This record gives sequence, C-alpha cells and structure tokens, in this order.
Amino acid sequence: MSNHTAVISWERDGAAFTDNRYSRGHLWEFDGGARVSASASPDVVPAPLSVASAVDPEEAFVASLSSCHMLWFLALAAKRGFVVEQYRDEAVGELGKNSDGRVAITRVTLRPHVSFAGDMRPSSAEHDALHHEAHDQCFIANSVTTAVTCEAVDVSAVAPGRGGSPA
Repeated sequence: MSNHTAVISWERDGAAFTDNRYSRGHLWEFDGGARVSASASPDVVPAPLSVASAVDPEEAFVASLSSCHMLWFLALAAKRGFVVEQYRDEAVGELGKNSDGRVAITRVTLRPHVSFAGDMRPSSAEHDALHHEAHDQCFIANSVTTAVTCEAVDVSAVAPGRGGSPA
C-alpha cells in the first residue's frame, strides 16, 4: 500500500556517555522536509538531560492518534455534507502499567470540540456516529492495543452566548 518514513538523529555532545548523563535531545526529519526537535519526556528523564520544549515520543503517540481521528472525522463530515468550521482536540495519554505489568500508554482520551457552519448540521446522534466511524477508520487506532476513547463536544450545539467557541 504505502511506506511512511522518518529519520531520527542523535549525536553525543561531547559529554560522558556511560554514566547515563547524556542529552536525550534529538531530531526527527520527515519526507516532506519537516524537522521536529524531540527528546525524552522530562517526566521520564529529568532536565537538563531532556528538553522540555521538544516533542517526546509519548506526546507524538497521542498526537498521532488525535490527528488520524481528526482527519477521518473531517473527511466523513464533508462526505455527508456537514461543514466543519473548527476542530480542536485536547487529547490526553495516560502512562501506566499494562496487563503484562509493563509501562505503557494505557489509555488515550480524545476530547475534540467541533463546531459546524451552514444550515446542515449533524444531530447529536449523527455527531457521535461520525466520531465512532472516524475511530473505526483511523489507521493509528487500528494499529495499537491502547484503549482509545472519544469524549466529543459539538460546540455548535451550545446555545449562542453560552460558550459556543472551543475552549
């Protein structure tokens, strides 16, 4: 079908290595030219050995699930004639022990806030169905054993003057 690549680069900065006090900062490069500063999470490896401003693998995992879900949701909404005005997800991944007792991202909760424009807007049931189908279609969600749940909010359904824009 297709291949997806990333180049991950790290270089010792002259500091000692075998004492485990080396920088975890590194670089991700993607085929389209995007370059992303990456590091171990400061929750896992304390600063200054990690880089708090860089993306860590756990954040990237959560972002991949959220992004895949969003892209499917947008495609499905468009196919059904719904105009999505704005989509914002404040996704959270929980690090814990899996059933084998190993540390893993055990749950990812997607919290998309979606607003629609135009005259044709999904009912609450249609909105939920769009998220369910987006989850079923998401390549990333289909690739992992982590529990992925979606707590969607249709902000278009909020009455005017009552917080109708995403938080």
